[in-house]
Parts: sequence; C-alpha cells; structure tokens
Amino acid sequence: MTFIPRSGAEALMPEEFQREIVENVPEASTVMTLSTRAPDMSRRQRRIPVLSVLPMAYFVNPGPAPAPYYGDDDLNFKRTTKALWENKYLDAEELAVIVAIPEDVLDDSDYDIWAQVKPKLLEAFGLAFDQAVFYGIDAPAIWPDSIYHAAISTDNFVQIGGSGGDLYDEIMGENGLIAKVEEDGFMVNGHVASMSLRGKLRGLRSPTEKLPLFKSLFKEGMQGSTRYELDGEPMIFPRNGAVDPSRSMLISGDWSQLIYAIRKDVTWKILTEAVIQDPLTGNILYNLPQMDMVGIRAVMRLAWQVPNPINRLQMDEDERYPFAILGTPGS
Repeated sequence: MTFIPRSGAEALMPEEFQREIVENVPEASTVMTLSTRAPDMSRRQRRIPVLSVLPMAYFVNPGPAPAPYYGDDDLNFKRTTKALWENKYLDAEELAVIVAIPEDVLDDSDYDIWAQVKPKLLEAFGLAFDQAVFYGIDAPAIWPDSIYHAAISTDNFVQIGGSGGDLYDEIMGENGLIAKVEEDGFMVNGHVASMSLRGKLRGLRSPTEKLPLFKSLFKEGMQGSTRYELDGEPMIFPRNGAVDPSRSMLISGDWSQLIYAIRKDVTWKILTEAVIQDPLTGNILYNLPQMDMVGIRAVMRLAWQVPNPINRLQMDEDERYPFAILGTPGS
C-alpha cells in the first residue's frame, strides 16, 4: 500500500493552515463565539465540581415569631450549615469530515484548493457543533440536553403569540423571555436569533417611548461596522443555518454559563488507498485509488456543558436554567 509521506504533503498542508483552522473554528460557530472556553482537555472526560447546596447564616438571638425561636435555654446557640458540591462532566466526542479531491485538481499548481475547501470545512464544523448544542441534532448521547430541550423542561419557553400579547411583551415584558432567565438567577448577556426574526424586530417599537427595540449601533461613523443589540446586549444572526426558525426564533441567556473545551485540535490525515462508503446504505461513494482521488480527513474532539450552579433566587435545579427560548407555534 502506497501513501503520501508528510514530506510530500507539506506544500498541500503547511503548518500555518492547521493552526489557522483551529483558531477560526470559533468564528464559524456561534456557540463558541459567545460561550466560555475552558482549558484544553488532557483526557476524554473532565470533572467539573458544581455548587449544589448553599450555606446559610442565622442570627444567634432571633426575635419572637415568625422568626425561629428556641427558648431562653438556646440563646447564644450557634447553628450549623453546610455547602455541597456535585460533579458534572465535560465529555469529549469526535467531530470529523472527509473531503475527497481529484488528483488532477491537486496537481494544478495554479489552483488554490485550500482557499476553496477551508471556509466550507470551517462552516461545516461550526454548524455541526451549534446544532448539537442548540437542538441536540446528531449529538452524542453522553452530551447534556440541548438548550432547546432543557429550556422547555424548565419552563423557560415563550411561544410567539401564545398568550395573545405582542412581540415586545413576549421578549421584554414581566413574564417574557428575558424575565424567565432573570427569575432563575441569571442575567442575559447575549441573544442568538433566526434571520426571519430580524425583519420582525426591525420595525418594532416600545409601547410608550416608541423607540426601536432593535438597535443598530454604528462605530466610527457610517463607514464602521454595525452591531445589533437587544436590551443593551449583543444580538447575533447566524448565517450558517444553525438556528432553526421552526423550533426557535430567539435564544437568550447567560452565555458565560455555557462551557466548551477542546480535547484534540483539528488534525489531518491524507487517504490514498481508502474506500469511502455511505454509512446508511453501505454503498461505495468513492474508491480513491480507482478514481484517482485523494481524501483529506479532518478530525477534532470537543465537549460542552452547562454547570447551572445553585443560586439564591432559584434553589431547585429542575426549575433553573440560564437560557430561554422564543419558539414558534407548534414547536
């Protein structure tokens, strides 16, 4: 079996490309852009101790009812308390793709193959990770519940038009999307919206001041970049297709509570004598040596978790979650 040694592939895969792809994966992923990156993992699983029981403090000499009163014999008696932690885990799983390229394309020295492949490869990695985190699409079974399913299970779900109110109330109102996150003890610091919501928000006005709810802030005059905000926090409209408007129009939350870590950076392997099959049917898609093709396999391993630590506003973990979903009817 013949193969292309690394010395023969250096012109195709210089080291700077490998590093550049690792650095640019967060730019292709909305989740990685907003959330907290933990240090790289040294093994498949990492334990995260999470505070689950808060300590309490008591007055030594409480007053009469309704405060607890234990009688004169118990004056100056100091009560005890405790703090407990539980373990949550970052479990690294593999994300991979194979790009099959005809050899005659690689032989054409005037054809910059990486300029064509790299952006689409980054987009594919980012899309796969985002959809797994948002909705659990193709997610490994060991990973935590998706944001969509966890928000529904903790009643952090608001349906557009579900209560007969307007969109402003459903997002900004007392029982709206942002309030649900705040009631659970977290502060919203970012929003991820479907592109279809952009038009709805663009013309939306607050009930009294008639000011735009959806703001466009320009830096350095009209020639600068535009940043969109909702309630003073950044708003992102992913264009990689990660947000499914049939399930969620808006995902709001405390993104510092979402942690991801990389176990293995993007690595590459050149395949020359391989057969690539359809995993569903078993049919051969490419027979690389017979079809004069080369396969380039990209692999990375990563993990994510929402520790969801206890706080004073919401002690019950089953009722507490740092994200909320604005969903569409029937979602």
